[in-house]
Amino acid sequence: MINRNTLRAALFAVAAAGLVATPAVHAQPAGDIVDTAASSADFSTLVAAVKAAGLVETLKGKGPFTVFAPTNAAFAKLPAGTVETLLKPENKATLTAILTYHVVPGKLMAKDVVAAIKAGGGKAEVKTVQGGTLTASMMGNVVMLRDAKGGMSHVRTADLGTSNGVIHVIDTVVMPK
Repeated sequence: MINRNTLRAALFAVAAAGLVATPAVHAQPAGDIVDTAASSADFSTLVAAVKAAGLVETLKGKGPFTVFAPTNAAFAKLPAGTVETLLKPENKATLTAILTYHVVPGKLMAKDVVAAIKAGGGKAEVKTVQGGTLTASMMGNVVMLRDAKGGMSHVRTADLGTSNGVIHVIDTVVMPK
């Protein structure tokens, strides 16, 4: 496991270097994680999923939280019908597990992740709220996340500040075991 300060340093370095693209989200919004995500059309699927899973109040809570937030395009990469199936009430437990796998306790900034990756000899493990682990590494100047099933996601935008944590935008939904 990595030190949160080291993880923060790593993600910040990527963001500071301007190595990630930015979706239509305010750079430093005053709202919480849910309000910040809801303020961008790029996260409408994520917001719908958070509501269906009953996680709105949790992600509006004190925190701090770090959310690796998949965009609508990331959800669109899932097999046809997956999102619709997950949003059904009978699949709430599965949806909750997937969404909480995208959340890390604490506020982990970009610079911390990059530093942790370097300190870890090229990779760093992050424990999620769901209980699983994401493995961060670098591909060139981009932070990559490997999920429990071996899938890879790129951090496309880092360090979107919120009143109760930080959002890092990712291009693929990460999956727990």
